[in-house]
Amino acid sequence: MVVPAERIDLPARGWRIDPRKAVAIGAVCWAGVALVAWLVGAGHAERLDALGLLFWRTAPDLGPAGPPLLLEMVRDITALGGVLLRNLIALAAVLALLFLRLRREAIVLALTVAGGWAVNTLLKHAVGRERPEIVPHLMAAGGDSFPSGHSFNSAVVFLAVALAFATLSRRESVRATVVGAALAVSLAVAWSRVWLGVHFPSDVIAGWLGGAGWAFLACALLHRPARLASEAAVGGPESGADQAALDPTGARSPRAR
Repeated sequence: MVVPAERIDLPARGWRIDPRKAVAIGAVCWAGVALVAWLVGAGHAERLDALGLLFWRTAPDLGPAGPPLLLEMVRDITALGGVLLRNLIALAAVLALLFLRLRREAIVLALTVAGGWAVNTLLKHAVGRERPEIVPHLMAAGGDSFPSGHSFNSAVVFLAVALAFATLSRRESVRATVVGAALAVSLAVAWSRVWLGVHFPSDVIAGWLGGAGWAFLACALLHRPARLASEAAVGGPESGADQAALDPTGARSPRAR
């Protein structure tokens, strides 16, 4: 008896964020970055930074508030925005998008993550702010302080991944849940940097706004270059290939041709 080959029905694109809205959101976020940078440069953020760092500490040794387990949990949260984990998440997402034949989204995601890292690095070198010494650091941290790299890059990675996979659903509630979860995780990473004492609040505010702004801007501005690159890779205009039904060998079924 011949057993018919199993087919894999790849999902169709159901949505794309309005480029004008994405650009508007990105512009507002970057206006916030500029404002925070000005406040830091003018010395107007010192009181907020001190209050934010001391809020999570207890006298007299300025140790962390809460039980020891909380400290370990916060370290776990901050690790989500570290170089290793966030890049593993981004790589896994790119590979998943390629498997689903969503090449355009995979290219946008890869370029967004790489570009975000470059932008954050340039900003750090341009500002050159020292790490806070108001409270003891609860984990190792090096390099310049403004903006927070964990905050910036976690916002870039998690939001870019969410926007890429949100294209698979036509339901607004599903898309809102995916993007909302990415916002929550990236904000938790940003908060953890202040709780651990390795960043000023103004560092993480600017970092998160910059990362979120970059994710939305890249989603809008990189769409056309990514589409052209995807078309060049397959030797023609994008068609139903991204929604093709595949057999286990990867060949297109007659329905998808």
